[in-house]
Amino acid sequence: MAADAAAMPAIAVAGVSKRFGEVRAVDSVTLEIARGEFFCLLGASGSGKTTLLRMIAGFEQPDRGRISIDGEDVTAAPPYRRPVNMMFQSYALFPHLTVARNVAFGLEEEGRPKAEIRTRVAAALDLLDMGGLGGRKPHQLSGGQSQRAALARALVKEPKILLLDEPLAALDKRLRERAQGELVALRKRLGITFVMVTHDQEEAMGMASRIALMRDGAVLQVGSPRDLYENPVSRYAAEFFGTANLFEGRVVRVNGPHVSVECDTLGTLQASCAGGVSPGSAAAVMARPEHVTLSRAPAGETNMLPARLDSLSFLGSFYAGEVVLAQGQRVSARLSPAEYAAAGAPNAGEEVSLSFSPQAARVLTR
Repeated sequence: MAADAAAMPAIAVAGVSKRFGEVRAVDSVTLEIARGEFFCLLGASGSGKTTLLRMIAGFEQPDRGRISIDGEDVTAAPPYRRPVNMMFQSYALFPHLTVARNVAFGLEEEGRPKAEIRTRVAAALDLLDMGGLGGRKPHQLSGGQSQRAALARALVKEPKILLLDEPLAALDKRLRERAQGELVALRKRLGITFVMVTHDQEEAMGMASRIALMRDGAVLQVGSPRDLYENPVSRYAAEFFGTANLFEGRVVRVNGPHVSVECDTLGTLQASCAGGVSPGSAAAVMARPEHVTLSRAPAGETNMLPARLDSLSFLGSFYAGEVVLAQGQRVSARLSPAEYAAAGAPNAGEEVSLSFSPQAARVLTR
């Protein structure tokens, strides 16, 4: 039984849909979130990620489908009947209460003994290095301190699952980067399940163990950050996760995972594919900038194309280049200092050849 319980997902969403009038906010979403993982719901504004999070929390009811937590159907259960706590984007701190009273609020509502409340509030504040700020009011806190106070209030009730709605959006870049590391470390230390909504792909990739990419209320792809970056299932997913060079064409040959794509004016490009590709289908070959290499050698090898280096910027640990192909398509390249030296240290305006490995390139049919 213990092994079965450990294998059971912390959260299971099965065929969940939600409409607001004519708007389909969430469309038949099915996914499972494992115990103890840091799971991100990622997407642009209007993708449905916050609505899905609010349904998991119990603040919205699905029109269709089922939500289970630890194997128990909680679809119709109110928020206070679910073993979750939610940290809102605005932090929602009560301005008239001190930090300590804000953190204690949920425990007071439950009628916990005063001694227990004091102990748990002190522990939650100490956990987030806020022990000396319990007597301050919210307006006396910095943005980072407000974020920690809201997090302490969410953690003090010792939830099995912590739901985070854009928790770092109000912080500046420096504080945001620091808070990202703190949240990841906190999740590992406490062992609880984190589910976070964000629109920032770098934030999701830096924090999540797995990501669900959403668009128009549907989940397009679920996987680890590396898997979504290296093996996107569509052009949209490829371009959502960083820069993607896409070469449009048509599949002419499939040999296991090796695919040949005929591109107008570029000839035949070679790439890899996980499957589901057939000759004659429209497709794009994707090459990430870090997989593009430059050379002064003439074109002629596999996936080697004549081009002109249009611009080049040295950014410390790498060179960022913009290359223009003969037919006008622009291609981004990212070279390490060693790769740039091996290319002959070309300057902007020079003729070059660009290439990329078939093993690093991916074929996208959606």
